[in-house]
Amino acid sequence: MILSEVPDLLDQDIKYHFDASRNSDRSRSPKILHAKGDYVNKVFNFILSSSYMQPHLHPGSEKIENMYLVHGSFALITFDDNGKVIETNILEKDKNEFVAVPAFSWHTYVMLSDEVIVYEEMNGVYEPSSWKEMASWAPKENTPEAEQYLQSLRANLSI
Repeated sequence: MILSEVPDLLDQDIKYHFDASRNSDRSRSPKILHAKGDYVNKVFNFILSSSYMQPHLHPGSEKIENMYLVHGSFALITFDDNGKVIETNILEKDKNEFVAVPAFSWHTYVMLSDEVIVYEEMNGVYEPSSWKEMASWAPKENTPEAEQYLQSLRANLSI
């Protein structure tokens, strides 16, 4: 799939989801496009710069996370099993707008602009208990340690 094939967003969707992001303790809001039980998961994520996502992986060989940048910019950071940064991919408009995160790959995102929209697709029927595994070496979301960890990730970006 190429970015031009991603469904169009309406201005009202964008406003609604960024407002929801500002009112969310996670600083993000999803617009889910797939139906419950679908094999292909499709979602727009509206993410603010303050959002922290605990590093995680998706266990399952089919769970390759395809990410298409729609608006803004962000860094996708991958880690080894001990939490050491392996690679940083910067996604920004008119440069690098796509990344595929391999299954079983520890990763997180750091927003580089105030507002980011990412369209994501991943195969596999969504089951909350087995969809992703959170990294034990990273702070949980919405904890005091999470803010410090996010700032350290941001400070160590090589951009």
